Amino acid sequence: MAKVEWADAIKTVSGALTKINKKSQHAGDQKMILATHRVAETTSPDCSRIYMRGLSSVTRSTPLSTKEMQNQSRFSAVAAAVKARAKSLEYVASDRQAFLEQKNEANGRKTMKSYLWSVCAAAYDAEHPQG
Repeated sequence: MAKVEWADAIKTVSGALTKINKKSQHAGDQKMILATHRVAETTSPDCSRIYMRGLSSVTRSTPLSTKEMQNQSRFSAVAAAVKARAKSLEYVASDRQAFLEQKNEANGRKTMKSYLWSVCAAAYDAEHPQG
């Protein structure tokens, strides 16, 4: 049995140590290794766990719902609009001015990309009302 010894400075570990390359022709043979570690408040030795998962446990077992497909479609459309608007010389000056005006407000967007996402998402939602 293998044993993992974490350095004293490590308080927590959570996440994948290795991932499965789904594009690989050997994806079915690969394993994902997930680790969790925390410093327990009790003297219980069960504060570290390591899991191995194959590709079948990573792949989705249920089909996408209509709502999920709509969300994916919206995300793709808004992402494309943000990319196009950021490169469009037509909007650069006006977007920069509008961004700077709203930046320091209470609910203002703090980055230009975040601002563009909010503008493009609002435009998409106005064109595609959810009914």
